Amino acid sequence: MRKIVDLEEGLELVQKGITKLTNILEGRAEPSFITDECMMLYTTIFNIASRNYPHDHSQLLYDKYRELLEEYLTSEALPALSEKYDEFMLLELVHRWKNYKVMVRWLTHFFFYINRYYIPRRSLTPLAEVGLNCFRQLVYQVLKDKVRDAVISLINRERDGEQVDKTLLKNVLNIFVEIGSGKTHYYETDFEAHMLRETSTYYSQKASIWIVEYSCPDYMFKAEECLKREKDRVLHYLHEISKPKLLQHVTAELTVLMKQAEDAASNKKVLVRSVIELNAKYLAVSNDCFQNKSPLRKPLKEVFEVFCNKGFSGNSCVELLATFCDHTLKKGGTKNSSEAVEETIEKTKDSSYGDITTLSQTVKLLAYINDKDLFAEFHRKKLARRLLFDRSAHDDSERSMLKKLNQQFGWQVTWKMEGMVTDMTLAREIQSSFQEYLKSNRQENPGTDLSVTVLTTRFWPGYKSHDLNLPSELIKCVQAFKIFYETTSSRRKLTWLYSLGSCIINAKFGERTIELIVTTHHAAVLMLFNSADRLGYSEIKSQVGLTDDEVTILLHSLSCARYKILNKEPNSQTISRTDYFEFNSEFTEEMKRIKISRPRVDERNKVIQDVDKDREYAIDAAIVRIMKNRNVIVYQQLVVECMEHLKHVFKPDIKAIKKRIEALITREYLERDQMNPSIFRYVA
Repeated sequence: MRKIVDLEEGLELVQKGITKLTNILEGRAEPSFITDECMMLYTTIFNIASRNYPHDHSQLLYDKYRELLEEYLTSEALPALSEKYDEFMLLELVHRWKNYKVMVRWLTHFFFYINRYYIPRRSLTPLAEVGLNCFRQLVYQVLKDKVRDAVISLINRERDGEQVDKTLLKNVLNIFVEIGSGKTHYYETDFEAHMLRETSTYYSQKASIWIVEYSCPDYMFKAEECLKREKDRVLHYLHEISKPKLLQHVTAELTVLMKQAEDAASNKKVLVRSVIELNAKYLAVSNDCFQNKSPLRKPLKEVFEVFCNKGFSGNSCVELLATFCDHTLKKGGTKNSSEAVEETIEKTKDSSYGDITTLSQTVKLLAYINDKDLFAEFHRKKLARRLLFDRSAHDDSERSMLKKLNQQFGWQVTWKMEGMVTDMTLAREIQSSFQEYLKSNRQENPGTDLSVTVLTTRFWPGYKSHDLNLPSELIKCVQAFKIFYETTSSRRKLTWLYSLGSCIINAKFGERTIELIVTTHHAAVLMLFNSADRLGYSEIKSQVGLTDDEVTILLHSLSCARYKILNKEPNSQTISRTDYFEFNSEFTEEMKRIKISRPRVDERNKVIQDVDKDREYAIDAAIVRIMKNRNVIVYQQLVVECMEHLKHVFKPDIKAIKKRIEALITREYLERDQMNPSIFRYVA
């Protein structure tokens, strides 16, 4: 049967226990608690609280818990704190807060039954929170202004070069956070707001002195030094929430201007121009005003790195920059006379981009992006189109751009593109020799003007080589070039890419002749109608030798698009295998020359796939190089060194590195240590 404890006797035992705890915390002569004493206090409170009505004194004990804490604070903590000032008060506060937390923890153990059963049933405030409220009301609210002023005074003394106790400051400021149950409301309201105002006043006063004493560069170096020290204060004792509020003018202005540029994302051209001009502006300030030793470089780099690795309206910044460069280097986008080559690269201006911008500044902006290899591949694809379709403003401007990319990224990124530009120069020389050959060998002349561009496969993007049954007129042209090429010193095998070719056909519509600029595939289809009035889909497919997909695209562009060179039965907007086609002799067009193009294919996904594949090879090569050098290495170190090897081209994903490690193990380049699977060995 449970022992019935007299209320007065029980409360007296509790009071004696709390007095002993107080003496221990205050450093008075008192032996430590033994287990039996702790169990006695817990059991006493349990017996008082668990008795049935009308002897249930749980509420009385709940109130007693608060009274004990209030008594400790008013009799011990507050008198000790009121005797201290400035730094000594802060030391005492930290000591008292530490002791008080111990007091609350012990009392919560003793009053466990109340906390576990009585409080949840009555929806009362938990004991730990009651303890926090007591300290907040009786100590914090009384001393917070003095504590804040003492902390700010110490911070200013440190700003003036005096050594201060940073651990003390951190512990005091933690109280501002802990008093809010880990939330920053009290820290922000009672300390940070005042600290920021004091910081503004402090630096305003200092600035008025420095602006007189120092030159402009020295003044900015002084400001940068202060900025760094404020960041260090965040690390040492201020709460991290204060960090962005302490940064100075440069970072704030960059953030505002960056937001303005981001708001312009709906107009991609405006966005690119804004970012380039923003970067150029601050680089100019950095270089011109501070002799290239600018304190702005690091914050500039940080802000632009974040911005330039974002996506905008479904496009990455990499794609937007590649498109900007493509537009600038195209015919019509720049001045393209040979005398204006450097001017072409250094500045461009047209109606769509508006203000003068620089490609050299664009390349500088590329230093901030992580996916440099992705930009390079987009740029290479666009360069190929400019070169192959005669849209490039000038070879020298392309070379100048590649030189800048080489300086920024290294030869590994640009060697293929440089090879493409060289190919075009050599191809023009070969074409000139071919023309001379035909003049000297008239019997080989096919009777049709022919221009051939000979490319080196390893430099250019991968293009599909479709089998195509050429018309007899084009067969003669191909044969003539083959015979000529055999007379040259080259021993390269020729693979004809008809999908990249174009033809000019003279088409007669009644009495009128119109020049049609079409692809080689288009020409093969149209020239079938020289010997037939009406052809079915299957007949056309059989004679040209292309796939259904290719034939469908070609016939759609000739019979369903803007220029209906062919009539189709039935007259619909889709191509079916049962359709029939006739030459549209009644076609009319005011222009004497029209261009019929294939629908443009979005190469974005293909570019990304190609880059992902190249990255696999790059990661493999980096891992093998590291393993050859190390022979044995731990997994984490291998990942770190691999990322370091590749960071100048792209930022590899850790999962991708792990996947390539597994692939190399499968291919027996590496093996795991039998005793420790996180260690790898190179298999020679």
